[in-house]
Amino acid sequence: MLKLRQLQKKKQEELKGSNPFERTALPASRLRLQRDLHAVDLPPSVELQVLNAPDVTTELALIQLRISPDENMYAGGHFIFNIEFGDNYPMEPPKVKCINKIYHPNIDLHGNVCLNILREDWSPALDLQSIIIGLLFLLLEPNPKDPLNQNAADQLIDNKETFIHEVKLSMAGGFVKNEIFDYVL
Repeated sequence: MLKLRQLQKKKQEELKGSNPFERTALPASRLRLQRDLHAVDLPPSVELQVLNAPDVTTELALIQLRISPDENMYAGGHFIFNIEFGDNYPMEPPKVKCINKIYHPNIDLHGNVCLNILREDWSPALDLQSIIIGLLFLLLEPNPKDPLNQNAADQLIDNKETFIHEVKLSMAGGFVKNEIFDYVL
C-alpha cells in the first residue's frame, strides 16, 4: 500500500514537471477569436493573415486583411487593414487601422476607420466575419454622412464624378488636395 502511494505521488510530480506551461488556459477573448477564425468565410476579394496568433504567448492578437474590391470606385485597389484584438474582445470591438494612405470619406489620412459597428453599434454578437463584411462594404459604398475625412465626404456629396477621378488618382500614388497617397493598384 505504501509503495502504491509513493508511485502515485511520483507520477503526479512527473506530470507537473513535464509541461513548462502547466496547462495554461486561454482567456475567453482568445477562445472566441479562435472560434471566429475557424468560422470565417472569406469573400473572394479578401485575404486574411494572422500576424499574432490568439494564444497565451501574445499580448494582443493581430490579424491583417487585404481587401481588393472588384467593383465600384475602389476596384483594382489592394487595401491592407490591421485588426488588433484586445483582452476584452468581444465585449469591446477590436481596433482597425488602414495601413495604406487612401482618399476615402470614412478613413482619415492616418488610417483610422469610421465604421459604426466598430463604435456605437458594436455588440458582442458581432464577430470577425461582420468586421470583414463591414470593411468591404465601406470600400464598395463610402458613407459621406459619417466622415473622418471631411474633404472627401464633401466632394463625394457635391461632385461624385470628381470624387471618383480623385480616388483613381490617389490609388495610383498621386496627389489629391496637397496630399500624396500610397500606390495601391
